[in-house]
Amino acid sequence: MLIKIILLAVFFSVLIAVGLKTRKKADSVSKFVLGGRSIGPWMTAFSYGTAYFSAVIFVGYAGQFGFKYGLASTWVGLGNALIGSLLAWAILGRRTRVMSNHLQASTMPEFFGKRYDSKRLKIAASIIVFIFLVPYTASIYNGLSRLFEMAFGIPYIWCVLAMAALTALYVVLGGYMATAVTDFVQGCIMLLGIVVVVASVLAEQGGFAQALVQLAQVPPDSAAPIAQQGAYTSFFGPDPLNLLGVIILTSLGAWGLPQMVHKFYAIKSEKAVYAGTVISTVFALVVAGGSYFLGGFARLYDSPAIHQADGSVIYDAIIPSMLAGLPDLVIGLVVVLVLSASMSTLASLVLTSSSTITLDLIRDNRKGGLSERAQMRWLRGLLVFFIAVSVILALDPPTFIAQLMGISWGALAGSFLAPFIFGLYWKRVTRTAVWASFASGVGITVSNMLLHYIASPINAGAIAMLAGLAIVPLVSLLGKKPEQAHIDGIFNCYEEKVLVARKYHLKNHDE
Repeated sequence: MLIKIILLAVFFSVLIAVGLKTRKKADSVSKFVLGGRSIGPWMTAFSYGTAYFSAVIFVGYAGQFGFKYGLASTWVGLGNALIGSLLAWAILGRRTRVMSNHLQASTMPEFFGKRYDSKRLKIAASIIVFIFLVPYTASIYNGLSRLFEMAFGIPYIWCVLAMAALTALYVVLGGYMATAVTDFVQGCIMLLGIVVVVASVLAEQGGFAQALVQLAQVPPDSAAPIAQQGAYTSFFGPDPLNLLGVIILTSLGAWGLPQMVHKFYAIKSEKAVYAGTVISTVFALVVAGGSYFLGGFARLYDSPAIHQADGSVIYDAIIPSMLAGLPDLVIGLVVVLVLSASMSTLASLVLTSSSTITLDLIRDNRKGGLSERAQMRWLRGLLVFFIAVSVILALDPPTFIAQLMGISWGALAGSFLAPFIFGLYWKRVTRTAVWASFASGVGITVSNMLLHYIASPINAGAIAMLAGLAIVPLVSLLGKKPEQAHIDGIFNCYEEKVLVARKYHLKNHDE
């Protein structure tokens, strides 16, 4: 117990110190929201990764998908690394930084408003963010109750309150710069923690080979499409189609989430984009790949403790059950790991929500606008408000809130993914196409929540994203072309001539 308490005390002390150290670097709206667009590759990459992989991934999804798909769930982690990180940085990173700076856009709704010259689009995007992102903050507390009860024997409420208070402290003090620095620290803890946990769990099972033999002997689920012996150790698992839906939602979905794209707004330079791409991909391979690989052995821990009275599986109980027999030092590290993942994601979500509501709804729709000082007060006040809301929802979540959390990724990415990507690359995108994408993304996910015409909400989210990618170009081609002068003024930012070092440009033979 002493080891666990010391680890937590050191962790909390570092977070408070970071908040106090960075408070002077958050004295303007630009610095508070974007860190002055001067964040280097390591902090940006780790900030992207820690916002991506919360405690929901480690405790919830890893156990759930590992139990359903066996070792094939590792494909989800690989998809997160290659699609959700590598391709996202390569395709979105540079262009997002250039165009968002050119438009002086600090949030995704503000980007839509200026890119498509529509205040209504900005307001609609802000409302979608508020409805589907704010309730999502409560989901990051999932699994903490069981983990803390296992490690400390303390009530869940105290864990939630302490985590929320510390997050509020350093984010309110230091804004985006504080979250970037703490995300780097928390990311290092997550990297170390995942490696240690995977090694410890496999050692407890007699090593990787022995664990694999035991998993191959687990009887298959008769309801699975591929119900044969050894399905949980097979290449694509017992249910490849639904596994594909998980990969699409959790990998491609990151491209359309405002709290993820926001990281590209703040990156410092071209060099930082290249370095950040590599760092972010490696981070995702270790953290996401390791988490889902660990979850792949979930069936070895099947017991009455992870089942409810009706026989249904309590997915949040799987990972804690896997860790219960590990040494105290490892459990202490896991607790700090999960706290790190939770607090980094919470900070990213509430900062995104606060900046969206302050800059896109209050400032731009208030007569006379808001002064810089007033904007800072609103930003900090709403940060505290949204963290308080997340605590209330986490302690006593209404049914409809739980449903909203489950579809938030699908609704947000289904609405924003296509118009954002096409908006960076294609001049022909129309406002009507963006409205159609918003309607499609929210419509598919919400209607499916009510009518259940697609069995899996995860597959519904994946379909919403793919539908947007088809709807935006189709509606754009059928509609009237956007005003040429406005479009040329936006895309001219890519044509600006710059001088670069020779190491970034090879000399032609005729130069």
